[in-house]
Amino acid sequence: MPLPKLLGSIPATGTPAPRLRYVKQDRSNAALAELKGKVVVLLSVPSLDTAVCATETRTFNQKAAGLGATVLVVSVDTPFAMKRFCTTEGIDNVEPGSDFRFHDMDAWGVRIAEGPMEAATARAVWVIDKEGIIRYHELVPELGQEPDYGAALAAASKLM
Repeated sequence: MPLPKLLGSIPATGTPAPRLRYVKQDRSNAALAELKGKVVVLLSVPSLDTAVCATETRTFNQKAAGLGATVLVVSVDTPFAMKRFCTTEGIDNVEPGSDFRFHDMDAWGVRIAEGPMEAATARAVWVIDKEGIIRYHELVPELGQEPDYGAALAAASKLM
């Protein structure tokens, strides 16, 4: 499925990461700002309940183990659904975050504006350095396509 129309504009590489608040599996609030001082691989996905998103999350969980970066996957899934997925799949190297409460992904330019996935987020990857600056970005051109894992992890590795 080709990438549908998105709301907003994607922040440029070399710019500060926009605000991102999210809800953790235990329903507590968290923020990207709390991860300052760490390299962050931020994943935006439509839903962990889809095959490609599940594969992407499992792959980053496996490939990022031992990297030292924080991998954060954000979708509009509820914290309950994210917890169920992570528990069932044994996801322990990826932190899930729900955008269902704050909708801060709107500032990241990946909210789907129309069609059957309206209000979900498109598939994208950002690598954010320890100072909160975006150093890598990929907007995946097809919703059913996986991101370039190697490029994202290489960008994160260079910042470690």
